[in-house]
Amino acid sequence: MDPRLKRPDSSSPTEIMKMKHIFLVFMVAAVNGPLFLLCESITINLSGAASAAVKAGGRPSGAQKQQVFDLLKTFETHAAAPRNVINPNKYIQHNLNVADGKTAFADMTSGPTDGSKVNTVRVFQDQDLVFTHSYYLDGPSGKETAGFDIFRFEKGQIVEHWDNRQDLAEKNPSGRTMLDGPTAVADLTLTKANKDLVRGMMQNILVDGALDNIGVYFNCLNYLQHDPALGDGLLPFYRQMALAAVDGSMKYTKISRIMGEGNFVLVVSEGEQGGQLAAYYDLFRVDKGKIAEHWNTMEIIPDSSEWKNTNGKF
Repeated sequence: MDPRLKRPDSSSPTEIMKMKHIFLVFMVAAVNGPLFLLCESITINLSGAASAAVKAGGRPSGAQKQQVFDLLKTFETHAAAPRNVINPNKYIQHNLNVADGKTAFADMTSGPTDGSKVNTVRVFQDQDLVFTHSYYLDGPSGKETAGFDIFRFEKGQIVEHWDNRQDLAEKNPSGRTMLDGPTAVADLTLTKANKDLVRGMMQNILVDGALDNIGVYFNCLNYLQHDPALGDGLLPFYRQMALAAVDGSMKYTKISRIMGEGNFVLVVSEGEQGGQLAAYYDLFRVDKGKIAEHWNTMEIIPDSSEWKNTNGKF
């Protein structure tokens, strides 16, 4: 008998939840029916959300988006002028491999060019935060990564930065890359409603593990996936989360930050990957009140003895 199917010694909620997830994994593996039972037609009420979204954020500033786009391009061009947007007296760095301050940024983006490339494919803004999704090629090492960057503006200058990068992978089982897909922002009046939808999913499904509520949040018939390890549809995602609940290989423990613009929502989460502390960045595209597409990166957090600043990853 599979040891995972033995009756738990305790009736604790954790053990009961594990047994429930084991059962669901075997059911989903056998037939898709149980998953589609969870994906019955449930609509999210968006009435009244539009006016609240406009009041909360309004239309984003294109100028600040362009400033961030140009700043990231300096990793390729080593142009000096775009760095003027960084506050020279206050630049809080959350990339643990880089020291605080504008000087540390300038050190990485000055001197002779070295063959590095940056292609920023998505740029969004939520009030004072501009966040991007980019391809990076490090010239000296040849290393390719996909990454998210978040910049906080204060009085017209950038004063804080977070990021999360993952080695660029081959196409996933559905032939999608970590960066392709839609880029245009739509549904600006639904920003708040879409953030609320994604926040509910992240807490309910990924943090709390209530997989039987999955149909409330996702487009069950057309869910497009850019995670390198998963294919399209809810079945691969459902199976991954159910197995992770059993073996503890992947954990989302806390939502750190949620930001969005229109139909795109980015979530920054704390968690674990293979027993190591990790940062998860998940970008979702929402369509008609359902999550329709997903991109992500995961980065292992190094030991604090290796940090070049004291600000923490989050």
